[in-house]
Amino acid sequence: MDRDELAGWLRLALTPQVGLGAARRLLAAFGLPARIFAADAAALRDTVSRAQVQALQTEPPALADQVEATWQWLAQGDGHRRVLTLADADYPPGLLHTEDPPLLLYAMGQALSAPGPLVWPEGIAIVGSRNPTAQGALNARQFARSFVQAGWCVVSGMALGIDAAAHEGALEAMPNVSADHGDAAPRLLTLAVVGTGLDRVYPAQHAALSSRIAARGLVLSEYLLGTPPLSENFPRRNRILSALARGTLVVEAAVQSGSLITARLAAEQGREVFAIPGSIHAPQSRGCHALIKQGVKLVETAQDVLDELPLAATAPAPDPSPSHEAAAGTPEDSLLQALGHDPVTLDALCARTGLDTASLLARLLALELQGTVARLPGGLYQQIARA
Repeated sequence: MDRDELAGWLRLALTPQVGLGAARRLLAAFGLPARIFAADAAALRDTVSRAQVQALQTEPPALADQVEATWQWLAQGDGHRRVLTLADADYPPGLLHTEDPPLLLYAMGQALSAPGPLVWPEGIAIVGSRNPTAQGALNARQFARSFVQAGWCVVSGMALGIDAAAHEGALEAMPNVSADHGDAAPRLLTLAVVGTGLDRVYPAQHAALSSRIAARGLVLSEYLLGTPPLSENFPRRNRILSALARGTLVVEAAVQSGSLITARLAAEQGREVFAIPGSIHAPQSRGCHALIKQGVKLVETAQDVLDELPLAATAPAPDPSPSHEAAAGTPEDSLLQALGHDPVTLDALCARTGLDTASLLARLLALELQGTVARLPGGLYQQIARA
């Protein structure tokens, strides 16, 4: 894409009163943006309103600065940055065929410099709470690792909590996944769909994670460079996240949660939706339980998801996901048996085990250090299931 073509697309995106629907009608009627802006008012009025025609005939004040910023951003990316438009052959097909695809999709990742067309992988989205339980974060990580080892790409939003754990799990599979996928293009392990411009990282503490994702996947955004982390942008970006995946797994979510928005969008797009159940006492489980009541498939292992989403390509078998057997520890470990799988108070554990408080705290601390037990807010303890 040359600078003039980029300027045309940015002008269309920046024109006030012309939303995505009107922009797509204009592109269908006239072709590339240069032809839209060369058309006279009478021709434009056959497609859009008079107010929109007037807006199209006035250059947006921010256009020159946005073109320069985007051009410099691309130039500084060593071939690892691109702006994909609706007319681009590399635009993701799963997103192109949704009701509301963005005009522009900013992409960042080393795979963009590989020769040949960009190969979009089969994806499974993993979403959930920004404040997960220790078990929830571990589940996201282990499921993601299993999906990647089975040949899938993990899609998430690079937010705190479950999203970050999912990306980390996907990247952890890297030593067991070949860098190439049978051709010159590297296999994409994970896609991060963010709610800011790609010249920003949000949250800031995920700068290193963003770089690691770009090394073995892609970071994507529909938002113009310089776009800050506005709250309204994150629910909107979820339609992209779900569209890039054949199925969406909700790990933990409150009843009022952006993850449930993603699940709804996935269902509307004809994708499969899955949910992991949790403790009836944990607020983070209530959104998943609500989905399950609505008919979403309850899953306990990664294989439950893989059975519903057969992958055409031959891939290595996944690692086993968290199971009740793994969580239980050895049969003789009475404290782990007393803990069960729900959060429990110290007093309840004393009653179950017959141990005095000092002895019980010492044993719980040892299990915490081993990563077998997590201490939760409110003086609760919970066993962590591991693969």
